[in-house]
Amino acid sequence: MSVASACIPCGLGHISTSARLLNEGVRFKKDGLTSPQVLDDIAAAIGELNALERIDLTPEKIRLLPDWEKEMANMALEKSRELRHKLETVQNMEELENLAADTEEFYKMLNREWVTKRLGDCPTCKIETDQQPEQHQSPSLDDYVKRTSEKRRQYMEELKTKIGS
Repeated sequence: MSVASACIPCGLGHISTSARLLNEGVRFKKDGLTSPQVLDDIAAAIGELNALERIDLTPEKIRLLPDWEKEMANMALEKSRELRHKLETVQNMEELENLAADTEEFYKMLNREWVTKRLGDCPTCKIETDQQPEQHQSPSLDDYVKRTSEKRRQYMEELKTKIGS
């Protein structure tokens, strides 16, 4: 993997950390939105999203990515901005809970899509599975991707629709 493609894994890390921070804030629901713990967790999540937008998903880095990663990077960038703006104006714990769930859902969707596409484009993975099929007790990665590609496409479309609305 090239250094230029590092913005997607780093971006995934920021989204994952944001989701965990928001989940932690929700644990303190009984203390209310203005409790120091909840406010600190929200602030830290905003900081993670700022780093994603201003360091890992800059136009310069996105420009260097393969087309399929560019799409994902732009989707992550848009979702990050949307989430950050919502966190900056959150009014109650119910909103925070919804944002935590949405962030976790988006992270899972983006991570699954990126890993699947990355492994599908991995020349080493293809050489390994193509040259040594007798050593595999379970179906190869390519077989797995082929079997799940239609279900994954449907799942991703559903999530994109849901997240976009």
